[in-house]
Amino acid sequence: MKKILKVLKWAGIVIVTAYILLIIIRIPVFIDKQATEAQIEVIHNTKLTLDDVMGTNLPPDPGAEADKTVAGIDANKNGIRDDVELAIFKEYPESAKTRAVLLQYALVLQMELTQPFENTQNVTEVVREEDRADSCVGDTLVPGENPESGRTYAEVKRIDIFINFVEDLQFNTSERKKAKNDFYEKLRSFSPLGEVACDIDLAKLPN
Repeated sequence: MKKILKVLKWAGIVIVTAYILLIIIRIPVFIDKQATEAQIEVIHNTKLTLDDVMGTNLPPDPGAEADKTVAGIDANKNGIRDDVELAIFKEYPESAKTRAVLLQYALVLQMELTQPFENTQNVTEVVREEDRADSCVGDTLVPGENPESGRTYAEVKRIDIFINFVEDLQFNTSERKKAKNDFYEKLRSFSPLGEVACDIDLAKLPN
């Protein structure tokens, strides 16, 4: 009887120890899951504002400081790199609608370079936002002549001009290009967000 009790005692100790070890092992996983969920919420809540579009708080020209780090300078803290923001305003001073869609695209591209950590989940959610911003550019600046039959080659090329304009500004150094490539290595397949493509109600803009 004593032998049986001893065996049961040790079996209980082993089970409890294993359970405690399992909890300890799972703690980092739980923390990572919480951090990822919080970051995904930040990603989807980061939106362009009307003040951004109208240039209410334009930043000063960062000069050479703009390219000293991958993230660059964002003095006005709106999520858009200052040199990119200023370049878009310089190129399209008379069109708030054009600025709105290109600034939204720049905002998402900047998120690719400024994630506090990168894993498959938050990388994918950023790219889903990029896909939405891409749709905003196309739907606004190059509305399809025949939506049912898809985009024509000419329409796709016109969209590419706007997209490439922002991407060339955003990924203008070898370090930034590498950071972009490293970011995309963690991407998995995804479905569109299924939301309104543009952050700003473009009907409210004057031009």
